[in-house]
Amino acid sequence: MSKRYRTYATTLFTPARHTRRERHVRSKAASAVVVAARRRAKDEKRSRAKALADEREGAHYLPRGGESGSAALRSHRRFGVPPHRATSEVLAGAYPFLAEGGLGSEGTFVGQDAWSGGGFCFDPWVLYANGTITNPNCLLAGVVGRGKSMLAKAMATRSIALGRKVYVPGDPKGEWSVVARAVGGAAIELGGGSQNRLNPLDEGPRPGVIAEDEWATLVASRRRALLGSLVESALNRPMSAVEHTALDQALRAVVAAARTGAGAGTPTLPMVVDALFNPSLPEAGATIRELVTDGRDVGHALQRLVSGDLAGLFDGESTVTFDPSLPMISLDLSRIAGSDQLIAMVMACASAWMEAALSDPDGGPRWVIYDEAWRLLRQPALLARMQSQWKLSRGLGIANLMIIHRLSDLEAVGNADSEARALALGLLADCSTKIIYQQESSEAPHTAQVLGLSVTERGELPDLQRGEGLWRVGQRAFVVRHLVTDGELQMFDTNFRMLKTVDR
Repeated sequence: MSKRYRTYATTLFTPARHTRRERHVRSKAASAVVVAARRRAKDEKRSRAKALADEREGAHYLPRGGESGSAALRSHRRFGVPPHRATSEVLAGAYPFLAEGGLGSEGTFVGQDAWSGGGFCFDPWVLYANGTITNPNCLLAGVVGRGKSMLAKAMATRSIALGRKVYVPGDPKGEWSVVARAVGGAAIELGGGSQNRLNPLDEGPRPGVIAEDEWATLVASRRRALLGSLVESALNRPMSAVEHTALDQALRAVVAAARTGAGAGTPTLPMVVDALFNPSLPEAGATIRELVTDGRDVGHALQRLVSGDLAGLFDGESTVTFDPSLPMISLDLSRIAGSDQLIAMVMACASAWMEAALSDPDGGPRWVIYDEAWRLLRQPALLARMQSQWKLSRGLGIANLMIIHRLSDLEAVGNADSEARALALGLLADCSTKIIYQQESSEAPHTAQVLGLSVTERGELPDLQRGEGLWRVGQRAFVVRHLVTDGELQMFDTNFRMLKTVDR
């Protein structure tokens, strides 16, 4: 490289051929650029600091060391809190802002979680799929007038939008009829001048996955269980061995006649009664005369369902059909009056007719709602049928909802060590979801003991307001405020008769 040129890797670089004056001018220009860049960096830093200070002042933010200035209580050292470890139950006393995370946003919107303030959604099929609950059955209990019926109707109608269907096997008060028709379903009225008739011995549609022999066995078992429940409920005692034999023989004879007779069609209750009073074939260990004697009480027990005050309800083939494609179907029994035993027997026949059509496991998720279930609980034979329905819920893809007034209704079934008491408590155990509305103060300790509630949960029961309920979903507990729209309130309200009387 020639000595004539000098090279500097800086901003002061100038070729050697330039004069001293030119190099001086270029050097001053370069220095000015550097100074301007430094001044610009300082201005930007000052602007950022001022913006941060303005933000802190606007947000009333207190720096860790306190504000600067005289008498500003500026600390000499940084404030520090020693760590403390405790359970969430203990720590909630010092930090009361701990709340349950909820069940998620999937499912039917119910209302507001009173403990966290967030929305509360519930769907037994979703919760069963994610392992939160072990079965889809639900129990709803509460004193009269606290909103449990409105909750059941809201859950049922809102779930239709999620693809669920709703079936009410027996509606003793007729409250579900207007709801069923409002959502595009059907309400089948029975008794009191209605021409509708149901045959509780209907087979129902056969699922395609079941073979013919297996289906025949299943239908025979279902019919036998229904007839046995009706007889034991009417007699108010268990059937004897010879009565079982007489009933089985009569049912087999009727089924055989229905298959081979010209135009005989489906077996009916009058056919069974006639076969009990007039058996045609002997049975092993029993002659025809002995079958007549053994089945006499059984025949008279069933005859009440085909004559007298229940004539025209179950004494022939069905005049209405069950349409499983409808979003909601309700059996209105409000026109039928009588004792609790009579109403329970009617509900059993009506529910058996509907359950025969619900046996298809490919029917999709369906709610089966037993309103005023305490009537069925008082009949041990019918209680056994309910337990069978509860056990089959997962296989059929249905969720049973049992509505009662108080948990002591279960304790009132049978004697302390009876099988009926065990069946009633078994229904409670087979409900992974328990919804408890306000209970009397005397009832709260018993409810807490049966459900295993904590002291805090037990204390909530007497203070629950109308529309509030304690939800026990699996091992988790919530206090939920049920929220309804104006349209739902008008359609679901069951106090209109009382209010109408007051207005007058």
